[in-house]
Amino acid sequence: MAPSIPSAMERPHFIGIGGAGMSGIAKILAQRGAHVAGSDARESATVAALRESGATVHIGHAADHLAPDASCVVVSSAIRPDNPELAAAAERGIPVVHRSDALAALMDGARPIAVAGTHGKTTTTSMLAVSLDALGLDPSYAIGGDLDAPGSNARHGEGEIFVAEADESDRSFHKYEPQVAIILNVELDHHANYASMDEIYESFETFVGRVRPGGTLVVSADHPGARELTRRVEGRHDIEVVTYGDAEDADVRVLKVNPRGLTSEVTVVLGGKMLTFTVSVPGRHYAHNAVAALAAGVALGLPAHNLASALGKYTGVKRRLQLLGEAGGVQVIDSYAHHPSEMTADLEAIRGAAADARILVVFQPHLFSRTQELATEMGQALALADACVVLGIYPAREDPIPGVTSALIIDAAGAAGADVTPEHDMAAVPELIAGMSKPGDLVLTMGAGDVTELGPRILKRMARRES
Repeated sequence: MAPSIPSAMERPHFIGIGGAGMSGIAKILAQRGAHVAGSDARESATVAALRESGATVHIGHAADHLAPDASCVVVSSAIRPDNPELAAAAERGIPVVHRSDALAALMDGARPIAVAGTHGKTTTTSMLAVSLDALGLDPSYAIGGDLDAPGSNARHGEGEIFVAEADESDRSFHKYEPQVAIILNVELDHHANYASMDEIYESFETFVGRVRPGGTLVVSADHPGARELTRRVEGRHDIEVVTYGDAEDADVRVLKVNPRGLTSEVTVVLGGKMLTFTVSVPGRHYAHNAVAALAAGVALGLPAHNLASALGKYTGVKRRLQLLGEAGGVQVIDSYAHHPSEMTADLEAIRGAAADARILVVFQPHLFSRTQELATEMGQALALADACVVLGIYPAREDPIPGVTSALIIDAAGAAGADVTPEHDMAAVPELIAGMSKPGDLVLTMGAGDVTELGPRILKRMARRES
């Protein structure tokens, strides 16, 4: 076996191998020569890509899917204790490894950049992966979304840099020891795991405490939660803290973000010098993600002007304001936004790029716990659209909470002045949008669940209107 494979992961079995975080680790291990196997609830393009990489993937969960010679079982926090494959591992004494421990082991010996924050992690990690690759540095990376094709969320590179998305949702980012850590923003989310902002701050402080001595923390100078976190970690004198943003006291100051259709021209002052570069995605939110990536690369010793030019090679990641196509004079865009701040940022970005076009949103709430806590804010964000359709809640790993339905969001959206239509039958949405839309409109499918499957169906229905 290749020396870069931890011995416990020579023959790993992944439960839920098709998930965004799990599939990336599985892919890297397969590229390093491990005999990867796993299971997932259903067939998907990601599962197909894993099979192409040499992995054995079973559909459904059953004890006999666990091979007799499995060296470990890899799980995420979403795997329930009564999963039959997990139970079989316990009976047979096979070690169980959390996804974050597996990723931490893969970063051993590398120069890791860990990207954290309540929003923007996937985009910023992707920007770094693409730009470092464009510079010929051949990085390894593990991202929570696909760059340009199913399975492109991870890669084993021969270079010394490893870029990873650092997930705070279950505190798993405490496992990493980055040379450079990025914190984009700090807000209360993942309400099943965090009861208060104090708990969130404590968790991010622990993450900062894992930065290697001599390393760098890159942190937003604009976001109130990030500024408070910076104040809380001022006593950490063995790392450099680099702030970025619009604020006058930012170390990397954003002077201008000029929208140019679906791209932005960004001007910053870094090290006393002015630098202008283009980001091929719209909106200030994404421009600031690019500036965070720029600051992190400079912290690793890369020339700022080279990295700025390379950042222009980034053209987006799947589900992050991804243009799916146009039919019947209507463009359909897919957005992963599911937290009010993300929803607001994406809608403002599209509004800035869309000129006078009407914006129609199909929104699917994600998680009962998030809806319970943030329904009002979600409704207020949806009021930024010209009209919206709200679906039922996508439960993911959660059980229903009595009294918590998408009606909470619908009522809040109406109170905020939104033109809102409830629709719990996803199959009815393409026809509904066909009736609501007219040539020149933009349609956003928005949410972290299976709402993403609606975009192609809407386009197909709109194409019939053309014929």
